[in-house]
Amino acid sequence: MDGALADPVAIGAFAAGFEQADLAARAAEAEGKPLVTYAEHAGRGLMSLIDPVVARVFADQALAPLRQHDETGRGELVESLRCWLEHHGHWDLAAARLGVHRHTLRNRIRKAAELLGRDLDAPGVRAELWVALQTFRAT
Repeated sequence: MDGALADPVAIGAFAAGFEQADLAARAAEAEGKPLVTYAEHAGRGLMSLIDPVVARVFADQALAPLRQHDETGRGELVESLRCWLEHHGHWDLAAARLGVHRHTLRNRIRKAAELLGRDLDAPGVRAELWVALQTFRAT
């Protein structure tokens, strides 16, 4: 049987402690480890806290318009978006990394925003797409 250990919590926060232990137990089971602490599990970052199946479904849905476009050979929107986000929206740095002119990158990002129907200037949208891209990369 796999085990889990929550962080110490106050009596009034028992429900939160139980949830931590449950998440750690599921991680222990998935990894085949006898014990996983919540601190160890949470220390792996946000992606470790998201159910992999849910994350994959989200990523597939979120990135589908870009992947479909890329399959036509008319631009590398997924990789362009990933690079642009990695460089915090800095056009020149991301374009140099991709080996394209900054105007080419601007056109790709504009096209990505259009296909996604999302405002890529919104921090929440960028965060969601970053999670989707990390999930997509991991599979």
